[in-house]
Parts: sequence; structure tokens; C-alpha cells
Amino acid sequence: MTTQAIQAPTVPHITKAAVLRSYDVTDFPALTGREEEWRFTPLDRLRSLTAAQLPAAAPAPALEHDALPAGVAVSTTPRSDVRVGSVLTPFDRISAMAFSGVDHARLVAVAADAVVAEPVLLRLTGDDAKAASFGHTVIEMGRFAQATVVLEQRGSITLADNIEVIVGDGAQLTLVTIADWAADAVQAQHLALKVGRDARVVHVQVTLGGDLVRQFTSVDYTGRGGEAELYGLYFADAGQHQEHRQMVDHSTPDCRSYVGYRGALQGAGAHTVWVGDVLIRAEATGTETYEINRNLLLTDGARADSVPNLEIETGEVAGAGHASATGRFDDEQLFYLMSRGIPANEARKLVVRGFFAELLNKIPVQPLRERLGDVIEARLVKSERDLT
Repeated sequence: MTTQAIQAPTVPHITKAAVLRSYDVTDFPALTGREEEWRFTPLDRLRSLTAAQLPAAAPAPALEHDALPAGVAVSTTPRSDVRVGSVLTPFDRISAMAFSGVDHARLVAVAADAVVAEPVLLRLTGDDAKAASFGHTVIEMGRFAQATVVLEQRGSITLADNIEVIVGDGAQLTLVTIADWAADAVQAQHLALKVGRDARVVHVQVTLGGDLVRQFTSVDYTGRGGEAELYGLYFADAGQHQEHRQMVDHSTPDCRSYVGYRGALQGAGAHTVWVGDVLIRAEATGTETYEINRNLLLTDGARADSVPNLEIETGEVAGAGHASATGRFDDEQLFYLMSRGIPANEARKLVVRGFFAELLNKIPVQPLRERLGDVIEARLVKSERDLT
């Protein structure tokens, strides 16, 4: 009698590097909510952005700006421009829908070697949330250029949009994006960063408004010495859903990344999601990376989901780690401040402002820092008024 060994079927190892990427909407199956990358998102609140077919779209909101500093130009360019799609290949159906739904992209170009002292202030304003709209923006930093770009998004809208950021070799960019939408707004955004050799990008993502805001940020490196720092500040009120995801793909040796997101939540049904993915490929020796997410629950009825992921394919790294913490308002801090004569409502503001202070200070535009701090304090005052 002979025996025959039975081998288990080979199951391919699916990594973050192997996920589907395509510009074609039809390559992605219709969303069901059972997908891992969509399991936290209430799909019914995305309106027509989850339609089986590309929906009839309203015109994209205009990108407005004040007088531009020397070395900076803002224009439109056809989708056939080689820069459009050079950084971003959609990871999901809605990003592919946004790419297919536009004929032209907005282009913000900073000339090579330009050192722009004044911040470039851009505004995107929606005025109708009934019909879906699509948008595409390309920010191009020439070699050795230096600039601060602020993109403020506000108004009522149902928007799927893509933002591509090209940071040339040796360039330095501070990018601040603010989602301060009206209460009925919905946004699904993919922001892709391509970091050149010895280039550095600091992205500060602020999310305050909207009914549902889902923002996906991806980072790729094209040369040694690239650095990317991603910071996020979000504040969710009752009923708001705010979702932030990152995919940092280290495929080049000797590059660095840091991800630090902080959120505060208050009110029944306030829900935030943070998912941070960092992939260090086999060839990315010398990588240094760290990611951390902290959430502060100010009231009962709020929920924060936090999922850090780190995938390492080489043992030759300079450093890699992640952390996550979610907790309630620290009553001991509040008691300490009140014991020194500070009223309870003022002490509460101080604790929350201190929680966000490090990230607010990453914004190199003082009037904007102060305005955002005032918005956060106004939300706390509103919450106290609603509780009394």
C-alpha cells in the first residue's frame, strides 16, 4: 500500500503593493460595503458617488485665488497632459470615477528654483450638493523650488476629486488642505504625492465640516533622500463621518516618512476613521518611518476607529514603528486647571487647544492658524450650550 502526500493549495500573499490600480471605472466592481477598504464608510451617505454608472455631473467648482506671487501660475490643462495621471493611479472606484468625469485639470505650477515667500492661497467653493461633481488638480513644484500652498474647500457639494502633487528633485513644499464644508457636503478625495530625490513635502490636512468626508493620501518616492511628513487635524461633531487613510509606499532606498494625525469628537453619532498603511519594499533599504494617531472623545456617543498597518519586506531599515491611542477627556487635567481658578469652560478649551497645538503650529500662516483655533473653540462652546 502506498500513500500520497496531499499538499494544501497555494494561496497568493496579497500585499498593499498588489492592490488593483486603474483609471477605468469598469475595472472596479460596484461597492457593497463588505470590502475591507470600505467597511467603515456609510455608503448610503455618498449619494450618487456609488452609482453603478458614471452619473451625470454638475460643473466642477472653480478654483479661485488672489494675486499670485512671482514664480507661481494657475491655469487649466487638458486631461491628455502627461502630468495628469502621472502621479495618481486610482486605488478605488470613486477615484477612477473622478478621473473619468473630467476633461480638464487645474494646474498650479511653481517654477524651478523659485523661492516663494508668500503663501499661495487657493479656494474651492461649492454651491449645490444635489448633483455629483468631479475635479482634478495638479500641483507641480519645479526642481529646487520652495513654496507654501493652502487649498481651502468650503460650501455645499457632492464631490469626488483627485489631487496630484509633483515635488521635483530638491524642492520643498508645505501643503495645507482644509475641508471646512457646509453641513450637507459630501467629499471623497484621493491626494497623491510624488517626492523627488532629496525633496521634502509637509502636508497638513485639516477636516472640520461636511456630512461625510473621506480623504485618501498616498505617497511615492522617485529618488533617494526624499522626505514626507503627513499631519492631520480633524474635529467631528454630532452625526459627522470623517475618514482619513494613508498609503506611504517606500520603494526607494534612504527615504523618510512621518504620519501624525489627531482628532477630537463630540456628540451622538460622531464617527472618525483613521487607517494608516506604510509599505517598505525589499529594495527600500535605509527607510525611516513612523506613524501615530491620537483621538480625544469629548462626549458619550462618539466613536473613533484607528488602524495602523506596517508591512516590511526588508530587514535593513533605519527605523519603523506605529502607535495609536483613543481616550476620553482627561478629568485630571480639567481639575488641575479649575483648581487654579480657571472656569470649567475655559479649562476645557485650553485642554483641547493644547491637544491640537502641535499640529496647528505646523501651518506656517499665522492668520490661518488663529482662525482654525477659533473655529475649534467655537465648536466647544456650541457643545457646552447644547448640553445645558
